[in-house]
Amino acid sequence: MNEDAALGRLRACWPGAAPRIALLLGSGWGGLTRLLSDARCLPYAELPGFPGAGVAGHAGELWLGRLGPRPVAVLSGRRHAYEDGSAGGMKLALRTLRDLGVQVLVQTNAAGSLDPALPPGSLMLASDHLNLAQRSPLVGEGGSERFVDMVDAYDPGLRALARAHAARRGLTLHEGVYAWVLGPQFETPAEIRMLQALGARAVGMSSVPETIVARWLGLRVLSLSLLTNLAAGLSDDRLSHAHTLAQAEAAAATAGELLADIVQAMAL
Repeated sequence: MNEDAALGRLRACWPGAAPRIALLLGSGWGGLTRLLSDARCLPYAELPGFPGAGVAGHAGELWLGRLGPRPVAVLSGRRHAYEDGSAGGMKLALRTLRDLGVQVLVQTNAAGSLDPALPPGSLMLASDHLNLAQRSPLVGEGGSERFVDMVDAYDPGLRALARAHAARRGLTLHEGVYAWVLGPQFETPAEIRMLQALGARAVGMSSVPETIVARWLGLRVLSLSLLTNLAAGLSDDRLSHAHTLAQAEAAAATAGELLADIVQAMAL
């Protein structure tokens, strides 16, 4: 099986204490790997069953290393549902890491702001999500475990920890509902007005499928969005992926340092 082969490759590459935390890095967050020590990098192509990287800003690499003293696994890049129509692109990778010993998934993404009070450069914790695409990575799975309870999908204890560390750094960490849309096209102004009416504060094209997989696997989840732009109709800016990456990279250093603080403080 691909999962067994990938797991064996990871264990051979990292013979020390198994990581209990995995980080999944979205657009603009790849620089976090520079904070790792004692690091080993494996391209997804060397791990059977792992996805290919098909989007700029997603390196397609798995890093094993340490943030401070804590061993972590870092997935630099994800497979998006808009690339091939499947919501399960990261399922084997996350299951492999769970079997390696991971208990917590920390997700990051770049997202559009639906709230003028969250300007570009803001950070937002996901308190909940809207699966607007109405797709699930669990389609085709058997057994009662596929009926996953999604209440508190974003762990309240981990969110409190994140807020505390942001406060210590003097950073404003917003919180709100993240809306997942399939993409790859950006939303229309009418769609943005609909999402605002539904109570979302940020919109993006990722993260929700991985949260569903993680909860199915029994992992705790924390998700942070770096807001790179005001969504369609809320400003005069023209939206593009290049603009998203540029805005994310401008705020990435501060965001990465906060994320490293949070991970090192997790009690596992």
